[in-house]
Amino acid sequence: MTKKKETKRQQVYTLLVEVGRKSGDGLPKKATGAALMCYASGVDEAEAVRETVAILKQADMAPLDVTGYGTAEERVAQGHEIGEDEQDLMDRALQENAVIVAQVTPFYDEGDGAAKSKA
Repeated sequence: MTKKKETKRQQVYTLLVEVGRKSGDGLPKKATGAALMCYASGVDEAEAVRETVAILKQADMAPLDVTGYGTAEERVAQGHEIGEDEQDLMDRALQENAVIVAQVTPFYDEGDGAAKSKA
């Protein structure tokens, strides 16, 4: 008797991706990089990370580091609060089997701001 292959269901993972600069990345001119909050679907977190990195590279971004925060259930268990808007984006990522970039926070060199304020 052969065992039926268990199919893993897609889940949505919360990922924080740090990106550096690359020509055509769409970040503000003086930004040194950015943090992107993403919701990505996958059968496991490793797949969600691989898909997210691949999509960001296709969009001319330069992913440097990815931090995974787990599924919504895992986050709630850790004490995170998930608002309705955030849950809606997670649901959309699952329905569309997609990577959703929910927030982009550009990084700026602190030295630039300090130098300008002294001038």
